[in-house]
Amino acid sequence: MKIERLISMIYMLLNHEVISASELAEKYQVSQRTIYRDIDAICAAGIPVVSYQGVNGGYGIMETYKLDKSLLNSFDIETLLTMLNSLSKVFMDEQTMDTARKLQTIRTEGAGPGMILDIESRWTPQGSLRLLKSAIKSRKPVYMEYIGLKGERTCRTVEPVCLMYKNRTWYLYGYCRTRSDYREFRLSRMDRLQALPDTFHRQHAMPVQSGEAFNRPEPADPVAVRIRFSPRSLARALDYFHDSEKTHHPDGSLTITLHLSSPEESKWLFPVVASFGEEAEIEGPEEWRGQLRNMLENMLKKYADRR
Repeated sequence: MKIERLISMIYMLLNHEVISASELAEKYQVSQRTIYRDIDAICAAGIPVVSYQGVNGGYGIMETYKLDKSLLNSFDIETLLTMLNSLSKVFMDEQTMDTARKLQTIRTEGAGPGMILDIESRWTPQGSLRLLKSAIKSRKPVYMEYIGLKGERTCRTVEPVCLMYKNRTWYLYGYCRTRSDYREFRLSRMDRLQALPDTFHRQHAMPVQSGEAFNRPEPADPVAVRIRFSPRSLARALDYFHDSEKTHHPDGSLTITLHLSSPEESKWLFPVVASFGEEAEIEGPEEWRGQLRNMLENMLKKYADRR
């Protein structure tokens, strides 16, 4: 749309000393004649665009018109730019990049963010993220087949409210028509995701504390489960259990103590420990050792000789 192109062009001009008509035409996939008309429209709106002649000529905005750099301090600007640039890589979102360009117009030269934020990885569900972001913006309900924690598959229709990134995982928060209540859905467990053609008009509030539904409640009668990791598995063990109680041993091994409820309610632990192979061992209690042993024996049965 022309109005969106004009707004984006204004921030491009604010962010550059001089930018040529050919660069603008290539950026917006229009002719240079269209760019000349857009520049006239921007001038008519009261924004002082200056034309510079010569080999390196082009268009710019009068320096005295640019945004006051005291609006935000350098730390604020650099932090926001770091987050926006990371999000733009995930969503491939021109609107997010335009927001970043706005902030760059009041950026302090030489300032550095002191951090790099990269939330994109090969496991990032980019297609689902972009579909859901579009559905949220256009207020379209989405349909999915959702795989629950116990492996059950249910068909859900959800009015999406917001996307959440927490504990290195993307979630959708929305109103589930199937359950008539608000729910969080992990994107990695969505299948056959699609946006529906109708528009919902129900007004939804953002979650008050998005982390509440994720955090596991403290067990009423916790059991101290001790897991010993070999020196070779130390780095990976710390990646998994960095906030847990730790005991380092002279031989370089590490014992992690977790305070958990019963084995039935903490089944997530056994596949994690098993993934370490011979480099990890549940030292106690014996009931927990037995649970892991049973799991491994059942696994071995699947690989028994079929002759």
